[in-house]
This record gives sequence, structure tokens and C-alpha cells, in this order.
Amino acid sequence: MDYFGPHIFGYLIATLHFLGLIAAIHAVLTVRTAQGAIAWALSLLFMPYLTLVPYLVFGRSTFDAYIKARRQANLEMRKAINDLNWRPWIEEALSARASAAYTSLRAMPKLGRMPCLASNHVRLLVNGDATFAAIFAAIERARTTVLIQFFIIHDDDLGRRLQSLLLKKASEGVAIHLLYDRIGSHSLPHSYVQPLRDAGIQVHAFATRSGWLNRFQINFRNHRKIVVVDGLLGFVGGHNVGDEYLGKKPPLSPWRDTHVSVSGPVVACLQESFAEDWFWASRQLPPLILPDTYPDDGVLCQVLASGPADPYETCSLFFVEAIHAATERIWITSPYFVPDEAVFSALRLAVLRGVDVRILLPSRADHRIVYAASSLYAFEAVRAGVRVFRYQPGFLHQKVVLIDSEISAIGSANLDNRSFRLNFEVMLLTVDEAFASEVEQMLNLDFERSREIAKEESRETHRLQQLGMRVARLISPIL
Repeated sequence: MDYFGPHIFGYLIATLHFLGLIAAIHAVLTVRTAQGAIAWALSLLFMPYLTLVPYLVFGRSTFDAYIKARRQANLEMRKAINDLNWRPWIEEALSARASAAYTSLRAMPKLGRMPCLASNHVRLLVNGDATFAAIFAAIERARTTVLIQFFIIHDDDLGRRLQSLLLKKASEGVAIHLLYDRIGSHSLPHSYVQPLRDAGIQVHAFATRSGWLNRFQINFRNHRKIVVVDGLLGFVGGHNVGDEYLGKKPPLSPWRDTHVSVSGPVVACLQESFAEDWFWASRQLPPLILPDTYPDDGVLCQVLASGPADPYETCSLFFVEAIHAATERIWITSPYFVPDEAVFSALRLAVLRGVDVRILLPSRADHRIVYAASSLYAFEAVRAGVRVFRYQPGFLHQKVVLIDSEISAIGSANLDNRSFRLNFEVMLLTVDEAFASEVEQMLNLDFERSREIAKEESRETHRLQQLGMRVARLISPIL
């Protein structure tokens, strides 16, 4: 036995390195970005005993079988929607051409897949109390249908308030469809979901399917947050359902986040995005409602729904297009700053054009590796002339983009590789000077509560910290 022990150990190591080689070749052939492919391939070649299992879980980001199945489901969903004559928006869509600001985003009509529509009304919802007060009030007034989608739902005080309200509305005959992400809501117990189902509420968890290995694949996550009530009023933004989003959980409290409510024709687009995810989870369409009439006045809005099954890297290209369109300023707030090369180059070019480029990030970390990678990118951005700020009072989770004086975008997409290529995200683009002014005032208050990163700070960072940040950056393409 002593004789065979070392040989068995040697065979095991050799087998792991062989499997690592196979996985490295697979990564080179399938991972979407060169940086991601290099990060996976090198780690699989030299440290397969540490990275082989994580690659099965987090790697294979193109995930061909899933993407093919997802696209097929989307095609089936759209065929079903066409039978409902779901898109009577020609008149509203044409009016978008009258906006000089919107035409500066020349790729958006094709990139967004959904039209830019007029006659919408939007309201800014700052932080969790205002957001959930508005959402709960809208659900309380619901008469026919409520569509709800969140990445995270917790079984805590806020989650149970939502549960009680949905049970109440279901007892009144309101049709309710609830969708949550299986990974984001992994701690949601059966005891939370079952009473909803018993009350007749349709509940599904969004999860990747198709293929035996996919049970280990948790890379694709549905990060969207959408609520639509009676087809009339929609909500989208950065909040999930949990007490931390109300600022009740130190050490990250107070929580800083932003949502937006919207009414008008663009609510149909939010319903279509929800229907796409619901159809994947259930192979059925949720109830879709179009009002008989819309107001004659209002603002231009476009829903940008992005995901890994898109023919383009929609989310990354949105940020590139937004930065390139800016002539005066581009302000971006995000909890994570791990840009790809295209986005980082666009930021550099905007600085060279004389654009006021600002990035607002948190000063506290909720994910230490991502925070370390973000810090290194932040130092590089500052050296390139970007003004980078760290929000001081608590954790900053909002996802907001402000372009010049008319265009803003609020939603779920972070400024990182996961949102760019792996998550399902949704942003609401608004073209209106008055609303953009509200967003500007909100962000100026945030900047006043922030500390700007100086160019000297990167040189003052301890060498061990610099090493940690560089290691985090090395694996940032696969975070």
C-alpha cells in the first residue's frame, strides 16, 4: 500500500492537470473576452486543483446550449405576443425622431430592440423608503394584474410585508405573477413561497436549464427589478426586496439606491421584458395589458433589456454608446467599477474631448475582491483624468447614468463585466431636460457627501494592498 500511495497521488495530479488543459482549451474557444479567456486558461493550466471546479460553476460564460434554448424561447414568446397585436406603437415611436438629444445615441434604436416612445411620465424615487412606499401603494390600488420581478427577495420584515400585501390582493381577485432569481434568492424558504402559491399566486424561480452540467452552472443571473401594475404603472431600478435596502442592516447602512416609476406607452416594454423571462421560467405568457389611450404629452423613454442571449453585448455597448454620445458630461454611479477595455477606452476618449467625466462609487465593500479590483481601476481612471468619488455615508448601490443635459438612464446594470456579459439587466432611458435636471440635483447631493480620489492616493497605497488589487484585477474578467 505504501508503494502505490505516491503513484496514485501522482496519477491524480496528472489527471487534474490533463483535465485543466482540456478546460483551458475550452475556455480559449468559448469565453467571450480575451481577458476572460486568458484569466481562465492560465489558472486552469497552472492551478487546476484550485480552479477546475470553479470553472464548472462560474465558467463557460457563452454557455451555448443555454443561449440557444433561451433564444428559441424568446422566439416562441414573440410569436405568441404577435398574435395579441401587442405593439401598436408606431405613432409614438416616430415622434422620437424629433429629439436631437436622442439622435446623438445613434445605435440605440437597434441596440435596444424596443422603440423609444413618447408621452410617458416618470418620477424619481430616492432610496428604499420612497421606493417601496410607492410600489406598495401601487399594488394596493391594483385592480386586475400585478407583475413582480426581483433578483433578491428575503424572508425578512420587508419581504413579509410584500408577501402579506400580495396575499391580500390575491384574495380580492387580482392576478399576480411573481418571478425571482434562484441564485439571488437562494435563502428564500419554501415556507415563504408556498402560502403565495396556495393563494393562487403564480410564482416561479428564474434558473438556467438544459443539460446535466447546467445544474452546476450559476453564472447567469436575472438581475432585473421590474414591477408593473394593471399595465399602467411600472417601476424599475436598483432595489431588491430586503431590509438592507431600507438601510436597516449595518455595516452597510444607510443604503443609497435609486428607483424610478413610469407610466405611459413604455410600460408595455417593461411588460414585454417581464414576459420574456416569465416565458423562459414557465413556458406561458403572463397577462399583458395595453390601455385604450395614453396622455398626449410626456417624455421620451426607452427600455433597454440586456442579457447573455443577446446577439450583441448589449449592456457593454450601451455604456460605450452613452460615453461616446456625451459632449458636455457623463456621470455614472455604480457599486462596482470593473470596466472592459472598450468602456475604459471610451472614458479616456471622453476626457480627451473635454467632457466632464465622473464616476461615483461606494466607500464600503460588500464584495471584497470586486472592491479591490474596482479600486485599481479607479486609480487608473483618475490618472486618465476621470473624476472618481467615493460615497461616504453608507453603501452606494444605485445604477444611474447622466448624459449632458437631457438624457438619463436608471436601472439594474452595474459598470462591471458581470452586468456587461452574464446578467440579465434592464435600464430605463429617459430623454427630458426637466427629469435630467432632477437626476443632476440628486447626484450633486451625492457628490457633496463623497470624497474625491486624488492622483497621489495610488502611490500612497501599501504594497501589499497594491498586490491584492492586482491579483483581484487579474481575475476581474471572471468575477
